[in-house]
Amino acid sequence: MSESQDLYIQMFSVHGLVRGESLELGRDADTGGQVKYVIELARALGRRPEVAKVELITRLIDDRAVSSAYAQAIEPLSPEARIVRIQCGGRKYIRKEMLWPHLDEMVDKTVKHLKKRGRIPDIFHGHYADGGYVARELAAFFGVPFVFTGHSMGAHKKGKLLNEGFSGEEINRRYHIDHRIAVEERIIRDAEQVVVSTRHEIDRQYSLYENFAAGHFNVIPPGIDIETFYPYYQGQFEHNSAEELARQTRVVLLSELQRFWSSVHKPFILALCRPDQRKNIAGLIKAYGEDQDLQAIANLAIFAGIRKDIAKMEENERNVLTEMLLLMDSYDLYGKLAIPKKHDFTIEVPELYRLCADSRGVFVNPALVEPFGLTLVEAASCGLPIVATQDGGPADIIANCDNGLLIDPTDSGAIAAACKSILVDRETWDRFSRNGIIGVRNHYSWESHCASTVEVYDKARAAMPKPGPEVARQKPRAIGKRLAGVDRLLITDIDNTLVGDEAAMRELLTLLDAHRDRVGWGVATGHSLAETRQVLAEHEISSPDIIIAAVGTEIYYGPDFSRDNGWQQHLSYQWKPAAIRKALAGLEFLESQEGASQHPFKISYYMSDEKDHLARVHYVLQEKKLHYTLEFSHGSFLDILPYRASKGKALRYLSYKWNIPLNRIMICGDSGTDAQMLRGDTCGVVVGNYSKELESLRGLRKLYFSQKAYAAGIIDGIRHYKFLGSG
Repeated sequence: MSESQDLYIQMFSVHGLVRGESLELGRDADTGGQVKYVIELARALGRRPEVAKVELITRLIDDRAVSSAYAQAIEPLSPEARIVRIQCGGRKYIRKEMLWPHLDEMVDKTVKHLKKRGRIPDIFHGHYADGGYVARELAAFFGVPFVFTGHSMGAHKKGKLLNEGFSGEEINRRYHIDHRIAVEERIIRDAEQVVVSTRHEIDRQYSLYENFAAGHFNVIPPGIDIETFYPYYQGQFEHNSAEELARQTRVVLLSELQRFWSSVHKPFILALCRPDQRKNIAGLIKAYGEDQDLQAIANLAIFAGIRKDIAKMEENERNVLTEMLLLMDSYDLYGKLAIPKKHDFTIEVPELYRLCADSRGVFVNPALVEPFGLTLVEAASCGLPIVATQDGGPADIIANCDNGLLIDPTDSGAIAAACKSILVDRETWDRFSRNGIIGVRNHYSWESHCASTVEVYDKARAAMPKPGPEVARQKPRAIGKRLAGVDRLLITDIDNTLVGDEAAMRELLTLLDAHRDRVGWGVATGHSLAETRQVLAEHEISSPDIIIAAVGTEIYYGPDFSRDNGWQQHLSYQWKPAAIRKALAGLEFLESQEGASQHPFKISYYMSDEKDHLARVHYVLQEKKLHYTLEFSHGSFLDILPYRASKGKALRYLSYKWNIPLNRIMICGDSGTDAQMLRGDTCGVVVGNYSKELESLRGLRKLYFSQKAYAAGIIDGIRHYKFLGSG
């Protein structure tokens, strides 16, 4: 019995075209099986008695090139589940590899959404690497459990592409694969629980990561809707409106297939996948084209995504489809091979499986590697025997269901032989068909999948630290009245930003004081509180409303410098400073900073700006499975913080706590330690005397590079954003 009650679950599937009806699976490389999975998971979780609400967060897309459905901010899936679309990275539809610079915007706008809702989720569940990044950031910010489902992992993909002859430079140019792998390393380390579909995923994908041993893995095979993927013979016994729709769909499919086949009464071999090199469509066509007996026995139908004009498609898809057409011509498969241009996944695909089963055909997945193989389960549920790659999840499916044969996808002769052995032996076909129907119902139902998923959520929640008495005793302070009364906030770094030009600084402070009824202000610095107070006193600066000190690890309020104990409690989770110091003790290029620079949540070193030094620090800490965040600034200062800490995360905490929207917070900085807080949906200002570490941020949305130095740059930024204006 689950301990969860009234669960509010927020899931993230950021990329791809995500909608509740008429899924466009196969339209491109980003709209694959994970889209269908998250939609059906959201609906199925919503039916659980423990679950009050499920929100599936995805990207809002308002682009004439795609359906207007993707511009709908809220789309109900059921009474308990809905899609919430949040804009990030503009409104155009772009491939997932281009979304990395915009994910902080998704984080910020999700915080806004949660403020409107008035409740923090009990679980943040990220899907795929980009959804995992967003969920991880929010979970760390709110102190809520983080669960991850990878679907496919970057390290495994990189290895496959290298084996196929692509260079590392080419792979990074197109897929930003090293960045993705680094994000996945942090996700594995920080997730309370990881959900995988098969043991193969753990052994062949997650095991490639340095943080593999830190992962908490749960094998939960996906479910399917057996009411939709019902057996091919069921229509013989039921006669209703749904069956009439199936009949009409069948007529359409037969008409489409008959355009290609000269003999329509033979069984047919069916393949259904995206046009991707890894799906090995060419291998199946070669197997069929090289075997005259197989051509005599059966037709071949390949549904390779949705296409209009091959010449306008992405390079990968265009190359695959072009190769299909060339192979069709080379083997003279006209009249035998059907390659339709489109299909409806909601209505046509289930009927396509049943149509193939009615012909006593076979479903083939010849992929070079298949992490799971959802189409195999769908085909099996309809009573269609399968032939599938031996590399990946299909081995688990056939072990559970005994409904087909595994093959070496690089052996065309083996593919053809497996197909023939099923097609020509009636007893084998009947056994595989019957076993598939029964096996799916025993092993791959949504009910069992969701029951196991809720148990994983319970484990994740149990792993979280309980709030201590110090947090419970926290009382409202006088500063609260002031912060509750302002509607915007200016936060600036001190050294080389606020301080450096005395006249400009005085002009800025006078300006802020004139608008103090509406504008709160604060500083964010790497200094300790004592050092910060000393600098403020030296420059005769009155106490700001907020001090974010020690590189975001401490927050203080007002003239009495009251500590935010809730933030301290938040940072303590999985922070092991003694173990970090011990792990780094052998690195000769690190020199510990003076005692005043060391804090309970900050370990500080001097380090030269050699290109391999930072990578070496990462390697040593990850080898020890430690949780951390690194901040390197001014070419010589290295700070190691809790993985939940940074100036940027402290700002989001303040935004939520004091109900000040992120777009009404102005951030001013000059160095690498300011980089994270300058990203996202705030009004960012880089002063003219900035350090080179910030140059890489040029071009980011809502980030202004002033030509003026020090506090004059802050004033310039205020004017640029009209920050003190009305509205």
